[in-house]
Amino acid sequence: MLFIGSLVLALALAQRPMGDYISRVYSGAPGRERVLYRLLGVRPGSDQPWPVYARALLAFALISVLTVYGLQRLQNHLPLSLGFDAVPAPLAWNTAISFATNTDWQAYAGENTLGHMVQMSALAVQNFVSAATGMAVAVALIRGFARRGSPGVGNFWADLIRGTVLILLPVAFVAALVLVAGGVVQNFAGPHEVATIAGGTQHLTGGPIASQEAVKLLGTNGGGFYNTNSAHPYENPRTWTNWIEIFLLLLIPFSFPRAFGRMVGQPRQGYAILAVMATLALLSVILLNAFELSGDATVPKAAGAAMEGKETRFGVGDSATFAAATTLTSTGAVNSAHDSYTPLGGMMTMLNMMLGEIAPGGTGSGLYGMLILAVITVFIAGLMVGRTPEYLGKRISAREIKLASLYILVTPILILVGTGVALANQAGRAGVLNPGPHGFSEILYAFTSAANNNGSAFAGLSAGTDWYNVALGLCMAFGRFLPIIFVLALAGSLAGQQPVPASAGTLPTHRPQFAGLLAGVTVVVVALTFLPALALGPLAEGLR
Repeated sequence: MLFIGSLVLALALAQRPMGDYISRVYSGAPGRERVLYRLLGVRPGSDQPWPVYARALLAFALISVLTVYGLQRLQNHLPLSLGFDAVPAPLAWNTAISFATNTDWQAYAGENTLGHMVQMSALAVQNFVSAATGMAVAVALIRGFARRGSPGVGNFWADLIRGTVLILLPVAFVAALVLVAGGVVQNFAGPHEVATIAGGTQHLTGGPIASQEAVKLLGTNGGGFYNTNSAHPYENPRTWTNWIEIFLLLLIPFSFPRAFGRMVGQPRQGYAILAVMATLALLSVILLNAFELSGDATVPKAAGAAMEGKETRFGVGDSATFAAATTLTSTGAVNSAHDSYTPLGGMMTMLNMMLGEIAPGGTGSGLYGMLILAVITVFIAGLMVGRTPEYLGKRISAREIKLASLYILVTPILILVGTGVALANQAGRAGVLNPGPHGFSEILYAFTSAANNNGSAFAGLSAGTDWYNVALGLCMAFGRFLPIIFVLALAGSLAGQQPVPASAGTLPTHRPQFAGLLAGVTVVVVALTFLPALALGPLAEGLR
């Protein structure tokens, strides 16, 4: 309770100044980043219509994928490669898509596959720019609500630089120093052979870990330097570093609603969104802790606690809290094995992602996902009680609701179709190590994680095969960029509207009534979509 309570208090205190800073960065005149604008030929004052903004974003993503893929394929020719061979093509494709989409799904053992140069120049760089891309899309949607009759939603290149240089880089630098002070490794050392307590030997690799760890959490990326991610003592050595890591992955997502309220000139609207995010998040943390602490499964009951797959230095509570936070955001970092969780505890990690990761979600992606749900909620409320379908003075017409609906449909289609295709062919079933409902849960978790750009996994699935590398790579790409296109199209449509004056028929969207309705719509949409699939997997396993 102290661990969770102190996190809530720290986030409550930090979200206001951090949100105000984010608002100033994206709303203010060029500052310290002006030199980069000149070097790169960016004109920050040049406003882009949403199709131009989208094309710039997709072009940058394509360049990112090709760069990360190329560095992996040429790894054996690079310095600081530690003698590792080039990464095979299917795995290199999967990893490139994974890090360019902010998913950071890892179908490989990090310290045994990638050298320091690829970790730094490919993966760590993508941790910055993929997170900044999500923030840019969120800001473009905010501008759509804030602007009046404007043809543009901002400049993607300027937004990318602002998010990277002015927000992620300075905060990650300070966070890396804090982690180093806590014992997280930061060097360029190669493998060291050490003697184990049992009398054997083990190879331990050092590396630039703290610098990558900081941004992997701050940017809700999740890709670990080591295969065991934040369960490794070199990445997460102490209980208080575990607290710091959870705080980092929640900091920007919980601060964005404040920035949203400031940028649209109505801070109360930001607090309404924050209230929904915080309520859903706290409920998830409580339920996941309850399921894990109860140990309601055969093996935990026999052992006395659900400690399988958990680090003894964290215990059940701190592990479950980390699991809730990482799946509520699009982080995917883990400090325990989610595959070993109790059936209902594992279901909660999946349900967190199935919510669309909007409580609070990833850097930027959580806010724009919640705003899409707010648009749908306003429309539903209008149908129920005859209120005018407006949000922040912008009319929600057929075009806006179609774009919002398409956004909502993308992820369920990818998850359910992907899971069905995997179960329908031998290549997909071959990776399942556990038959029955748990094996189904492993596949469902993999496609849920990929489609929502989370990156965590039920480790019982052998997802490093060519089939899964290609299938999950496509799922990550479509799950990231199709929703972004719909969000930007919605931003352009809203920006071009003139505001509608509030009237007696306008639904107030800053009151607890609307916040409760928004939370209800979020839960109902997810329950109706995924309940049958959950009934075949974790629910069947947990209730039998």
